[in-house]
Amino acid sequence: MPSTAALPVLYSFRRCPYAMRARLALIAGEAHCELREVVLRDKPAEMLAASPKGTVPVLVMAADGTVIEQSLDVMLWALRRNDPQRWLQPETGTLEDMLALVATCDNDFKPQLDRYKYPGRFDDAEHAARERGAGFLRELEARLSASPHLAGAHATLADAALMPFVRQFAMVDAAWFNAQPWPRLRAWLSGWTASDLFARAMHKYAPWKPGEAGIDFPPA
Repeated sequence: MPSTAALPVLYSFRRCPYAMRARLALIAGEAHCELREVVLRDKPAEMLAASPKGTVPVLVMAADGTVIEQSLDVMLWALRRNDPQRWLQPETGTLEDMLALVATCDNDFKPQLDRYKYPGRFDDAEHAARERGAGFLRELEARLSASPHLAGAHATLADAALMPFVRQFAMVDAAWFNAQPWPRLRAWLSGWTASDLFARAMHKYAPWKPGEAGIDFPPA
């Protein structure tokens, strides 16, 4: 196992869906890094110096200080180096198609998720945001009627990138979500959340403190 001093540094927050998707890809790509769990209300100066935007994930290369500060870019970095599970090789469609689906999730679905989860922050009615978000979930249910994953028989980047956001949507009102005619989507989500991969990605670490070594991630 390499020393953490030679590893890229990943600033992460366990519950953030963007950081979650990045950690999933790092595990799938067997890309080791020094994980620094942060507290978002007390962001470390080291993270802000690397990425003033102040959101996670942030991946800082040990060799030259290059910063990757978008979750999808972290996923692609890890998987383009090593892709043993073929996450960049969809059976249905192309990589570009998967990236377009992720863009729809991030640009269209995520804003509705925010409005649904935090209705007090927005003028929109909660039920209207839920219904707009449900339109995207119906599309995913239709995709899953053709294959067990979003781009074929095996999991891909598309599944890992979308799952944390679908999970968050489902958790807002689990009874409502479970009552919807989306059996394939629920089975897909349950398969992910029950997996060893998800358990490894969601391992709970103490917040990192400046001057301390981070965690050698992913865990064994």
